[in-house]
Amino acid sequence: MYKLLLAIVLSVFMFQDNPTMSWRHGYRLQWSDFEGAPERLNNVVAVTASGISFSFSSKTSETKLLDYNFTVKADFYPQESWCLKDRVTANILNHERLHFDITELYARKFRQRIKNTTFTLNISRQMEQLHDAINEELEIMQNAYDAETKHSQNIEKQKEWQAKIILQLNNLAYYGS
Repeated sequence: MYKLLLAIVLSVFMFQDNPTMSWRHGYRLQWSDFEGAPERLNNVVAVTASGISFSFSSKTSETKLLDYNFTVKADFYPQESWCLKDRVTANILNHERLHFDITELYARKFRQRIKNTTFTLNISRQMEQLHDAINEELEIMQNAYDAETKHSQNIEKQKEWQAKIILQLNNLAYYGS
């Protein structure tokens, strides 16, 4: 007899009840997408809240995994993202856009890892481990991006990061949304 397992693990950010925008090719975030209430935090002008959500279903027998399907999305959370409208610039918007692009890059890496993994009856645990690992890597990349660009202040580093992320997205286009 077959069992159907449905597991849904949403983003590392716990914004499931709030609206989300999924990353899609050709759409660039606008300041109007940043709907959250601004916070006065030191010199912070804008915050992009984004994360990776995924779901999967599997079909198993008593002894083996028969089949599975999955969905992985890079999500932007408009109500958790904010900006100080009187201080924003085009450069800061490009910086925030790249945060979302980095989230999509790691969603692609997650899809790639899922496709390259041989799952067992323990698919739930294996998926959770992949998700945890990709989120750790995503956080490290986001922090490195902010540190190296000085949160958009270093224009040359910002340009380097944009070129680097575009190249990586293109290299993983097969795993795109």
